[in-house]
Amino acid sequence: MVSLDEAVTARLKKGGKHFEVLVDPEGALSVKKGEDVNIEEILAVESVFEDAAKGDHSSESDLAEIFGTEDVIEISRNIIEHGELQLTKEQRKKMLEDKTKQVITTIAQNAINPQTKTPHPPSRIEKAMEEAKIHIDLFKSVDEQVNIVMKAIRPIIPIKFEEVEVAVRIPPEYAAKSYGEIAKFGQLVKDEWQNDGSWVAVIKIPAGIQ
Repeated sequence: MVSLDEAVTARLKKGGKHFEVLVDPEGALSVKKGEDVNIEEILAVESVFEDAAKGDHSSESDLAEIFGTEDVIEISRNIIEHGELQLTKEQRKKMLEDKTKQVITTIAQNAINPQTKTPHPPSRIEKAMEEAKIHIDLFKSVDEQVNIVMKAIRPIIPIKFEEVEVAVRIPPEYAAKSYGEIAKFGQLVKDEWQNDGSWVAVIKIPAGIQ
């Protein structure tokens, strides 16, 4: 569970009544994006409130009438998915900064300058976003916004997504341990164990991390 100090209020008005739960803001955003989240882990308190600030709990009869159940976890998910998330100015600012960094990092790792065949540094991507006056949406996924940003900055800098194939050879003493780690970086195109115990592979990876 998240601590009360870190929790924010998710609020839903339904059937003429107000319902609130105290939640972890990051976890609640993940729920809103449709991700698989353990609701118990993001609740500060396993209770549904009429007014969380006053500590006024919703009655069981109201919960059953409006939601068709008294299950706090199920109701909490409903409130988070369909209600409003009450973020403080500081929380919203930090979360926007974090989301922006994620978008920039994703682009930097996966895209290159097609003219030079080299990656763009994150600072150049950030500057292009500023020039394009891109505004990151807190409630959209990183993948969604990467596509939006790429479209917006293409007129400003030459950039495109590209993958490259890289050949690697791992000595026998490191081969067994390295197999799984290297495969994480991209798609394993082909591989072969050599007679001396070494491992040779061709891996397709995002051009930005080569």
